[in-house]
Amino acid sequence: MIKYLGSKRTLVPVLGRLAEAVGARSALDLFTGTTRVAQEFCRRGAYVTAVDTAAYSEVFARTYVEADAARVDVATVQAAVDELNALPGVDGYVTETYCHRSRYFQPHNGRRIDAIRTAIDRGWAGTPLWPVLVTSLIEAADAVDSTVGLQMAYLKRWAPRSYQDIRLEVPAFTPGTGRAVRGDAVTVAGALPPVDLAYLDPPYNQHRYYTNYHIWETLVRWDEPEVYGVACKRVDCRDQATKSPFNSRRTMASALAAVIGDLRAEVIAVSINDESFVSRAEVEQMCRDRAEHVEVLAYDARRYIGSVIGVYDDKGRKVGRPGARSTTEFIVLAGDRDRLTAIEATAAEGQRRASSIVSE
Repeated sequence: MIKYLGSKRTLVPVLGRLAEAVGARSALDLFTGTTRVAQEFCRRGAYVTAVDTAAYSEVFARTYVEADAARVDVATVQAAVDELNALPGVDGYVTETYCHRSRYFQPHNGRRIDAIRTAIDRGWAGTPLWPVLVTSLIEAADAVDSTVGLQMAYLKRWAPRSYQDIRLEVPAFTPGTGRAVRGDAVTVAGALPPVDLAYLDPPYNQHRYYTNYHIWETLVRWDEPEVYGVACKRVDCRDQATKSPFNSRRTMASALAAVIGDLRAEVIAVSINDESFVSRAEVEQMCRDRAEHVEVLAYDARRYIGSVIGVYDDKGRKVGRPGARSTTEFIVLAGDRDRLTAIEATAAEGQRRASSIVSE
């Protein structure tokens, strides 16, 4: 799975046990990103709807949520991967834009990415293998990039992994199934079918996933966009249509309240942290406006490595102050008393109880 800011990797087991505790046979992962949480819900036996605005996220969901591991012809996938791995590199858009104009990939890998991505459309466009092979390419490219996980910038010196040769692998398919929906949470929330459990992990602040992972968006769309700036971001990153109300302090609260109000779910779980544009208290109130009971779980989490980047210059001299090394992740739960009482048993070791069940 790719490096991803805001990933809930450490909370995935907790969320999985939560789904089991409420007996979820259907689940919604509304800001699915890399689909880590959606995959866990699938493994726990739920039919999962994975929603996101990003094209790359839809591709991940088609690979890891819609495709059931028990039904995938792995031999056919392996044959396609072997064919792509054997291709010689060619100079193309990726080589020029992300190797020469910027330094995300070394040229030998950029040329391979150009050749492989073109071949995927030529040989598998419109087939079930297309999203699988694009997913494999993104994960392989992520393993040899020269960033700290975000595509807002690249390292001044090549990362050691960037010298490796890119190599595609067969994705680790997930048992269980569901569906991928590409759309904006505010727009689609009210139109989605009822579910036992809805999980919301909205953007917390001004950092936009569309710009953070603009290269993955381009690898999926394969549209050779015009770019701007040192980071060679897609020019449509400037468009209002690619911006989200969740990335604005002025609009996030109303957008989140609207989504929570529109969802049809027996239990709603909302992830925020202590750096969010909205406070825990605000999210609790949003949940109380629609549910009989509310409970909050809290967990300590390490912050993204960017909090310490720039503290030392290239000569090792301290030139800045590091940010906080940890943050508190909250899961705000809303539902009926019996279901929330069952969730108490899912708290992970070391989890701090942030509040008791609150009754209207």
